[in-house]
Amino acid sequence: MACKCGGYCYTLNGRASFDRNSVKTRKFFVQNFPAARMFANGSFFFPTKWRSVAGNHRILSMDAQEKSRSTTLESSKNKRVPIFVMMPVDTFGFDASGRPRIRKIKAITVSLKALKLAGVRGIGVEVWWGIVERFSPFDYNWSLYEKLFKLISESGLKLQVALSFHSNIYSSTGNGGVSLPLWILEIGDLNKDIYYRDRHGVSNNDYLTLGVDQVPLLSGRTALQCYEDFMHSFVNKFESFIGSVIEEISIGLGPSGELRYPAHPFGDGRWKFPGIGEFQCYDKYMMEDLKMAACQEGKPQWGYRGPQNAGCYNSLPTGVPFFEEGQESFLSDYGCFFLEWYSGRLIYHADAILARAAKILKKYQENEQTSFMLVAKIGGIYWWYKTVSHPAELTAGYYNTALRDGYDPVISVLSRHGAALHIPCLEMMDSETPPTYLCSPEGLLKQIQFVSKKQIINLVGRNTTERLDRTGLQKIHSNCFDPRAEIVRSFTYFRMNDHIFRVENWNNFVPFVRMMSADL
Repeated sequence: MACKCGGYCYTLNGRASFDRNSVKTRKFFVQNFPAARMFANGSFFFPTKWRSVAGNHRILSMDAQEKSRSTTLESSKNKRVPIFVMMPVDTFGFDASGRPRIRKIKAITVSLKALKLAGVRGIGVEVWWGIVERFSPFDYNWSLYEKLFKLISESGLKLQVALSFHSNIYSSTGNGGVSLPLWILEIGDLNKDIYYRDRHGVSNNDYLTLGVDQVPLLSGRTALQCYEDFMHSFVNKFESFIGSVIEEISIGLGPSGELRYPAHPFGDGRWKFPGIGEFQCYDKYMMEDLKMAACQEGKPQWGYRGPQNAGCYNSLPTGVPFFEEGQESFLSDYGCFFLEWYSGRLIYHADAILARAAKILKKYQENEQTSFMLVAKIGGIYWWYKTVSHPAELTAGYYNTALRDGYDPVISVLSRHGAALHIPCLEMMDSETPPTYLCSPEGLLKQIQFVSKKQIINLVGRNTTERLDRTGLQKIHSNCFDPRAEIVRSFTYFRMNDHIFRVENWNNFVPFVRMMSADL
């Protein structure tokens, strides 16, 4: 059988693992050999190559022998997993004049003392582009973070910093939402194509489209230059903290800080779980890139639009032609071309930003006297994972199917820049997800752990849903210390709120923290 996957070809016991004529395959199910099981022991899938179509931004193949800048993993020696707790989603508010401020500072102070006594290692803090460079370009105001970092360090706690180039308007409550910088929003009012768009032309201002990474539309700067300037300013301001108080810096790569497209926008009513989502490539800058990529492929007719048979945000995969078998499916020549371009542009976006971050932070990464990690986050798109096409992952930008490992090229980029991978879903269990939606957070986690171990990169973890019951916390512990994978270097609990400090939850959380921090 000729493989048309375009990037990877996998075999199972000497035979192709996908049979076009199989009735079971047509019905989407891979129950006999789900991808989770195939990746669990690393014995079923054998990638042959990876190439990405990215217009005039082609990414060179990631050879398995390529020398990584990652330091040798020490997690096998480190039998403890320090716990960090992310600050509340509404930490920052705005006064009547629109100036940002720290909310509930007294309550935060008390909470920090309690967490320190419980054995928590440190606090995770989002450093918002929309707060620091809020009013005008190059006008960086770090005063709030100077105050907050001082408060945290004086409490005896370390810091994880997430440089956040996205908005949390839709994920926040009350007056705690932080938009993109106001001067960016003014540009967006005149040119909505600086944001991602869906095929209906609907955009949101959560994050700049990667289509403007190299287009100087932002007061004379490209998006990449804006991110780089912000990182330089942060390091200049907090140099004395990095490697001592600040132990991790996560670089925002997309919505919620994760490397992905906003294919599942939960805040504006377009999408709800378990919809497959929609491709987000219809801003004019990405469409220009698609046209160029199609011409380079010798198929200019492929460059005028994305798949037109891929359903809508809340479609289920059954009955959606692009995610089934057929001449116009994800397995077609066009389908493979589009998905390679779509995922490749996302990977190039990560490569470009992390290259700049690694250069700026190089001396801290290479300093053996300090404890410091550069970190990048990916999303946990676990619904429809037990299908052949993995449609929700495809729309999010992960070209991951039952036939192709979509996380290997992502992790290759992190490895080249010495970045650790921040993985989600550590509290989730397949048995607790709706079976109708073919979810597998455990399978997704195992796949990512397997690839990460092969690429020799550090892992840090987080929960996706709030769990303070013993079962959920025990699941986190078992995943962090999984003997088949590298022990994660740290775990971040999302988030600090009133629930943690309730007696019944606190009585579970404190033993969990101490169990994670104790020698095995």
